[in-house]
Amino acid sequence: MIGSLAARHPPGLSTLFFTEMWERCSYYGMRALLILFMTAAMQEGGLGLNDQVAGAIYGLYTAAVYLAALPGGWVADRWLGGQRAVWWGGLLIAAGQFTLAVPRRELFVPGLCLVVLGTGLLKPNVSAMVGQLYPEGGARRDAGFTIFYMGINLGATVGPLICGWLGEKINWRLGFAGAGVGMLFGLIQFQLTRARLGQAGLPLSPRPDRRRVAGALLPVGFALAAGAILAYSGQVRLEPVALAQGARWVIVGLAAVFFVYVLVWGRLTGLERKRVGVIALLFVVSALFWSGFEQAGSSFNLFAERYTARWILGWEVPAGWFQMCGPIFVVSLAPVAAAVWMGLARRGKEPGLLTKFGLGLALLGVGFLVMGLAARRALGSGPVLPIWLLSTYFIHTVAELCLSPVGLSAVTKLAPERFVGQMMGVWFLATSLGNLMAGLFAGAISGAAASSMPDGYMRLGLLACAAGAVLLAISRPLQRLIPR
Repeated sequence: MIGSLAARHPPGLSTLFFTEMWERCSYYGMRALLILFMTAAMQEGGLGLNDQVAGAIYGLYTAAVYLAALPGGWVADRWLGGQRAVWWGGLLIAAGQFTLAVPRRELFVPGLCLVVLGTGLLKPNVSAMVGQLYPEGGARRDAGFTIFYMGINLGATVGPLICGWLGEKINWRLGFAGAGVGMLFGLIQFQLTRARLGQAGLPLSPRPDRRRVAGALLPVGFALAAGAILAYSGQVRLEPVALAQGARWVIVGLAAVFFVYVLVWGRLTGLERKRVGVIALLFVVSALFWSGFEQAGSSFNLFAERYTARWILGWEVPAGWFQMCGPIFVVSLAPVAAAVWMGLARRGKEPGLLTKFGLGLALLGVGFLVMGLAARRALGSGPVLPIWLLSTYFIHTVAELCLSPVGLSAVTKLAPERFVGQMMGVWFLATSLGNLMAGLFAGAISGAAASSMPDGYMRLGLLACAAGAVLLAISRPLQRLIPR
């Protein structure tokens, strides 16, 4: 089987598969610990933050990771090339993880910033290189991305398993160090097998215009450095909750300005305007979806720690281990979902892109209705069985498989040709906005506000179900606007 795979796919795919696997191992291992570490008492080695502040920091961090992908792709295209961007990005990630492992509170934010910058360089460019390995496109390229996607989920399974155990059972800082070691493994194998990539990821120009790149990056670097100096000197006091709330409106404003610009001044035809309108609708839908789905690393993680019975034969299962459920379900259910869609397609009954979006939103809502019941029972009579969380993760994974794989495809089909790249960047904004809102929501229903958790989950569930129903209702006329 391995021999047949090697014959069908470029040797560089294995390099990128394991690089991404170890990077996702590092990222998801850290994510399994982050909000638990921030809310843990200082005498237990945590930061002792309240849930609202911790949720805001979590939201800012995860939102920044997706935002950083935009300049990370630009730097690779204009200067470094994909291969060097992945290398330097991985080094920054490892440096950030090891900075978090140092038991000094003042190094926490710098550590997060290094991970954000490194992920922004590595994540978009390693995916881009997978596509460059298949210049002919076609089904072989789709199969290559499917294999690559399995690497993502394999890493997302292993990371919480290792880092969750190290952090919760031994020492929080050791968990972060474990994430850093995982990234180093990825870098070592990347460097040892880099020759397999051939021309993929090399700079587009043999002599990149470094002056132009420096002219764009230096002001940003100076601004970040000045902000850090002012913050650490006490001249400027940063409030995470206010910062997260402000960032939310900044992202919404950027998206709104972009869509207005394209619709009014983009010299579009009538059909193109309608299609851009559909993208704007899907932007809102995507942000809502990810604001719910990303409770996995925030409020669901806190629910696992505080309100879930985790004892098995006298041993308490680390709360972070529940973060493995989603990736395991994805690996298990993705072939089933593909078979279902292909079977329906053969009968001419495969749902359209918008119908899949509507189903994904509705299923997301169902999962939150389950969590609303679980939260009500936990607050009334104590910790509940793990089956509540496991059921929600299962339902949300099915929702993800309905919505996530078709999102990028929908944008590439609907966007006017001269705006495709920019539309893809705006699509990442939706994911960033969703992650930011996820952190704010988690902080609003946890800790001192835990009494509002059942109603909060129920409201989010009903909102997602209602939005899904509306999208399903209007999907047929809108589907006519989407090219095949």
